[in-house]
Amino acid sequence: MQREITHSGPLLTLNGNLAQIGWSRQPLLDCNLEALRFYRFRFLQRFRLKRWDYYAVFTPQHFFSATIADLGYAGNVFVYAADFVNRALHEESLVLPLARGVVLPRNSQSGHSRYHGRGVRLDFLVEGSKRRIQVDWPSFDRGQGLEAEITLEVPQGAESMNIVIPIGSRRFYFNRKINCLPARGTLRYGDLFLELDPTTCLGSLDWGRGVWEYRSFWNWASASGYLSDGRTLGLNLGCGFGDLSAATENALILANRIHKLDQVAFEYQPRDYMQPWRFTDNQGRLDLTFTPFLERTALTNLGIIYSEVHQVFGRYNGFAVADDGEKVPISDLIGFAEEHRARW
Repeated sequence: MQREITHSGPLLTLNGNLAQIGWSRQPLLDCNLEALRFYRFRFLQRFRLKRWDYYAVFTPQHFFSATIADLGYAGNVFVYAADFVNRALHEESLVLPLARGVVLPRNSQSGHSRYHGRGVRLDFLVEGSKRRIQVDWPSFDRGQGLEAEITLEVPQGAESMNIVIPIGSRRFYFNRKINCLPARGTLRYGDLFLELDPTTCLGSLDWGRGVWEYRSFWNWASASGYLSDGRTLGLNLGCGFGDLSAATENALILANRIHKLDQVAFEYQPRDYMQPWRFTDNQGRLDLTFTPFLERTALTNLGIIYSEVHQVFGRYNGFAVADDGEKVPISDLIGFAEEHRARW
């Protein structure tokens, strides 16, 4: 069973507990993190808070992603670009003590996320139905440089996957995922110059806030693409974190509408991530084989902060069943799946 949130209100009560638990089609809860009562000494709370904005853009032959994160005692800003044809990927990141210079807004519906420093500029702006991604990283890939000026359009009435669940007795996960955002603009990486066409290029957002366990593990899978009939098709699947008894973040996003899935199993070979993955649910509504063609490994080891990500890009094949019973065939849908282990 999945508990759907349908009424707006605060994320946290006055005593710091979750006001509602479940999932919603729209961002209904105000992220009032000032109500946290995690530690007796309130100034310590910011060191356990995790906040991030992660944008991704798929083109037919490339992938681009940019993130601004505040992990409490450190900030993390990173950008990576993948070339599917040549099976190449490059990533660069900055670790920022005490997240100096990182600015993230209160909620996902408006505001300006930014980091300017160390010769790098990242700006994520929400302007009505548009989301602008601006990146200038002159030293990227030994001075080849990377510049992005991308606008993602949120279609009118589009639904997103929103979830709030407890982690243990005092922690929580609050997240919004938006898939299938038509992308236009430009991306320059060295000698490569891409002009994004919204009929073939789609973006997504992973917006997260919460207090996690120090040692954490999760799986995540995502894709955004077009069906042969012109409808957009998105996938968002996740597991491994928190209490999922009231809600999961598993969903099929068909023509910008959420079709909620219950529990989804990730079947893959740990430490051999390029082998095929399988995704099935407990209601017979999802059966996918994911065949990877490119692996991204990101390792950060700073003592108290440790992160190991294995993210593989590949193609999804199989089917998903919509809420009205439509069996949607999925053929060569490009997306990614990942395993993430962290001490943070």
